Amino acid sequence: MQLLHFNDSGRLVLTDFAKRTIPPYAILSHRWWGDDLEVHYQEVLNNTYASKDGYRKIRFCAEQAAQDELQYFWVDTCCFDRYNSRERSNAVNSMFRWYQNAAKCYVFLRDVSVATATDAQQQSTWEARFQASEWFTRAWTLQELIAPASVEFFSSEGQRLGDKESLLQLIHNITSIPLEALQGCPLEKFSVSDRMTWARTRKATEPEDHAYCLLGVLNVQIPLTYGEGKEKALSRLQDEVKHSD
Repeated sequence: MQLLHFNDSGRLVLTDFAKRTIPPYAILSHRWWGDDLEVHYQEVLNNTYASKDGYRKIRFCAEQAAQDELQYFWVDTCCFDRYNSRERSNAVNSMFRWYQNAAKCYVFLRDVSVATATDAQQQSTWEARFQASEWFTRAWTLQELIAPASVEFFSSEGQRLGDKESLLQLIHNITSIPLEALQGCPLEKFSVSDRMTWARTRKATEPEDHAYCLLGVLNVQIPLTYGEGKEKALSRLQDEVKHSD
């Protein structure tokens, strides 16, 4: 696992903790803004990341982690080389565990803006935006909501809106995921079909990700084969679940 931090010179760097004890770390959950806007792995290595729009999310994550006394953090756009098929497959199969083991998970909601005041009308306004956020419609954010013990939600301005515990009923109303699952009940307590329904209406850019986003939720691993199509990927996923029983 590779983690980000800022060195003494203020440069964003990656540290590989393969075969080493992984320190406490924060992890970022977010909606992708598009490949042209995100900071990628090579841009971190080449120190060409600061001009990208997506750097704002990384800076936010670093600053929030520092407030929580965490030096290291993980962001899916740039902590592994997605153009290396082996590395990408390992990351996707490990991602649920990485979110599960994070000390803090920060959800950055680009489409939820709030005013600085906190009167009842404004509270109602941001809650409506919160419920309509695209973050709740995406395939990959399912595991990012369920896996970590600590999930905190932030507006586009970086203002904390609450966490998975304080917003529990609201999140349940949005997602229909059982309260027990959101509260950390072992996922084995829920049937495979029930867990698969949690992702049924979610959207994914790559068709195969409708299956791959469920790997950790179903506690299985399969090789990634982008290009095989959604149905083939789901079939392989279900076969692996049957073999693991």
